Amino acid sequence: MIKTSMNGSIDNALLAIKEFAPKTTLVTEGDVATEMMFINSGCIRAWYNADGQEITLQFFFEGDSVTSLESFLNNPPSNINIETLEHCQLSILKKADFLHLLQTDAVIKNWFYTTAIQKLFTHTNRLLSLLKNKPFDRYQQLLASRPDMFQRIPQHYIASYLGITPVSLSRIRNRRNVVS
Repeated sequence: MIKTSMNGSIDNALLAIKEFAPKTTLVTEGDVATEMMFINSGCIRAWYNADGQEITLQFFFEGDSVTSLESFLNNPPSNINIETLEHCQLSILKKADFLHLLQTDAVIKNWFYTTAIQKLFTHTNRLLSLLKNKPFDRYQQLLASRPDMFQRIPQHYIASYLGITPVSLSRIRNRRNVVS
């Protein structure tokens, strides 16, 4: 059984365990998401295409669940891409099984509700940070909260996530090293 972060569990019979190489697309913008994925190992990035430029929305790590949620739940085409950044091992749950669990398992339903609310808070805080904070402050905040990301994720993806260019990120990192 896979344990969710809220102490619920999903029967292994419902899960497919799969391995994926780095740079594997798991969900493609324009397609309907049909699976919920749980990361056993590895790192995943969610991004969208803005006139040919990749804009990173979020990173996912071990213990996280990931899908294009609106597409997964309501069937419109996904407006994001989801890809592996590292070799990943994922536990994959089909939509029909997930929906059945939501209806029949109170622990899973509570886990999903709690996870969805937490992700809403995370996205709201990130949006406010992008609107209110200077790039240096966003960098400092990310470095303080997730220093491990800087060892696992290519700098151009971190720059995109922070809403800056790779050159600006390099300048900020150099400025920080001079100030420290």
